[in-house]
Amino acid sequence: MTTLLFRDDPYLTTASATVIGAADGALILDRSLFYAAGGGQPGDTGTLETEDGTTIAVTDTRYAADRSAIAVTVATALPEGTAVTQHLDWPRRYRIMRMHTALHLLSVALPHPVTGGQIGADESRLDFDIPDALDKDKIAADLEALIQGDHKVTTEWITDEELDANPDLVKTMAVKPPRGSGKVRLVRIGTVDLQPCGGTHVASTKEIGTVAVTKIEKKGRQNRRVRIRLMD
Repeated sequence: MTTLLFRDDPYLTTASATVIGAADGALILDRSLFYAAGGGQPGDTGTLETEDGTTIAVTDTRYAADRSAIAVTVATALPEGTAVTQHLDWPRRYRIMRMHTALHLLSVALPHPVTGGQIGADESRLDFDIPDALDKDKIAADLEALIQGDHKVTTEWITDEELDANPDLVKTMAVKPPRGSGKVRLVRIGTVDLQPCGGTHVASTKEIGTVAVTKIEKKGRQNRRVRIRLMD
């Protein structure tokens, strides 16, 4: 099992860990501040530092097949039991955190079922199940108002049964919240949004900064893709 440090503190940038396994160019850690790819959010990058000062690049982070452990992709293997210090590529992570929260707000500005999405450090997108043409300027204005509202971003947990009783909490049609542990993590943005999410987010919407709605694409009879970009 890997302790998910990023889940409890997404602002943590350095942490100790121990290698508990290795396979196929990856190391499994007992505790990870690196976010493992999932839900449209890419895996974190950074470095591992050994006790003798050797630095090893982490180029990706993924869950093991059974999702019980996190594996970081590296070019240099380390033996089981090796103590390391994790150093997160914070500038990249922070941009992704800002982007991820911005996408949650985009789903508020456009309250329609989400058919897909992808989070990047510079540009991200959401796809919506909606047949109508969209007004890019209005979406941008509504999104900006939500960002400037300086809404607090917090997390909480509900049981699988509570989620089943409140299906409207799930906005995404293609990606379902991870189940199996008996509980589901929710991300709450002030009074404007509440939805299941396992990703990393900023503490307040104002941290997102300036976002531009760069493009709206028609991807099918009832599918509209909205792209956004961080401008600072």
